Amino acid sequence: MQLLDTVTGQPVGEPLLGHTGLVDSISFSLDRTHITTYSGDKTVQLWDLGTGQSVCESFCEHTDEVNSVSFSPDGTHIVSGLDDQTVWLWDTGMGQPVGEPLRGHTGWVRSVSFSLDGTCIASGSDDRTVWLWDAGIGQPISEPMLGLFTQYHSLQMGLTLFLVHWTRPFNCGM
Repeated sequence: MQLLDTVTGQPVGEPLLGHTGLVDSISFSLDRTHITTYSGDKTVQLWDLGTGQSVCESFCEHTDEVNSVSFSPDGTHIVSGLDDQTVWLWDTGMGQPVGEPLRGHTGWVRSVSFSLDGTCIASGSDDRTVWLWDAGIGQPISEPMLGLFTQYHSLQMGLTLFLVHWTRPFNCGM
């Protein structure tokens, strides 16, 4: 994986090496100091953009394939959604999970996202549901929301959660 300058298109630093499988996606921290990558090798890596080095070797090892990752707004946590129907919360400083995986989905978790204030996590799944989780205690905030689509491949949270053809707003304490 190679970082490129957005103005010149030229490579910046050395390639980022560490995954043994294809890198499926990356996510930038809001302060632009780190990125996460996830791969078919069932790992999420955390990279320091200042040094170009992996912060943790095999950070966030998972038991199944990762479909989505998202940084918390303050960059202290990463959330990941997996094929094994779980959502994991990770401490970026320690490279360790925070508590047990969040369970409730009955299909692959395709997309995860933090609320703007970092207090809520949303997860969307092949089971046609979106769950809202309290990021502090890892418990559901409400019953799952049943959607109109067969899968959720992308999910973003703002002050209110909106999905195409489905406008059931939720306030996450903001």
